[in-house]
Formats: sequence, C-alpha cells, structure tokens
Amino acid sequence: LASLNELLRDHRTGDVSAIDPRLFDLLHDAAGLAGREPRYEVISGYRSPVTNAMLNARSDGVARRSLHMDGRAIDVRLAGYRTDRLRDLALAMAQGGVGYYRSSDFVHLDTGRVRTWSG
Repeated sequence: LASLNELLRDHRTGDVSAIDPRLFDLLHDAAGLAGREPRYEVISGYRSPVTNAMLNARSDGVARRSLHMDGRAIDVRLAGYRTDRLRDLALAMAQGGVGYYRSSDFVHLDTGRVRTWSG
C-alpha cells in the first residue's frame, strides 16, 4: 500500500497520503467486470488541500471539499475501454460516487456515498 500511496501522490506538491484500500478494490472489481486487466491511466489521485483549493478556484467542476483530499477518490481511464462504458459499469456497481467528464474523457470514482454527476 505504501508504494501505491507514493504512486498516487499529489504530483504538484509531492505530498503523499494514505489511499483508501476500498478504492483499489473498486478499481480491481470494475476492471474484472469490464473483462479487462486492471491497467488504468490515472488523471488524479490524492490532492493536497493546497492543490485542491487552486483547482477549485480555476474550475466549477472541482469540489471545495473533494474526497481526493482524503485519499478516497481517483480520476481514471481504463485501458482499452470507453469511459462512458466505465461510468455505466461503475454506476451499476453502486459502491460510491461516479462522475463522468466526457470532454476530458475520464471517470471519477470514490468511496463516498452513492451519487452521480457529469462535468
């Protein structure tokens, strides 16, 4: 887990935080249901409060109290799998929040309450 925490660090500040292990289970299960190897392109993992505040100031699509700051959210693409299909699959799993960002072509997954949105 320490290696994964380091991998998913805030790339802007270098800050490392513990990532919720349930997030890794969610990613693994989603890939399995998609019939794919769990090879993800990570857009955003952990975000420090400084990074999140900066992104929130630039965009309405970034929550002021994002679960990224708690290590409970990740923005991804699954290799060889359309992001709209990943969104649908994650919604059917009903294991947390699912955001779909069509123009940026990624899916937000988190271990918070079940909810959905588009950005």
